[in-house]
Parts: sequence; structure tokens; C-alpha cells
Amino acid sequence: PLGQVSELAEQLEERLFHRYGFHNELIQERLRELSEVLERVEEAQAELRRICCTVEAAYQDLCL
Repeated sequence: PLGQVSELAEQLEERLFHRYGFHNELIQERLRELSEVLERVEEAQAELRRICCTVEAAYQDLCL
């Protein structure tokens, strides 16, 4: 009985490590993808700021 418990505990531990490794890789991949998306969002925000400044300058030129 004690040997069976020990063996089952060892099997469980191996499965947990396998699952952890698998999910850890998935999480790391998703974090890399998120980082890339956030970088593109920052680039889009910078472009929108430039557009806003250009439109604002054009508006001021037209009004003055």
C-alpha cells in the first residue's frame, strides 16, 4: 500500500511537471504575442498623435 501511494505520488508529480511545462510554454508564447500587439498599438497611437497635430496646425492656419 505505501509503495503504491509513493508510486502514484511520483506519477502525479511527473504529470504536474509536464502540464506545468506545457502551459508555461503557452503562456510565454501568448506574452510574446501580447508584447508585439502592444508595440503595434503604441506605434498607432504615435501616428494618431502626429495626425492630430497636423490637423490642428492646418485648422489654425485656415482660421487665421
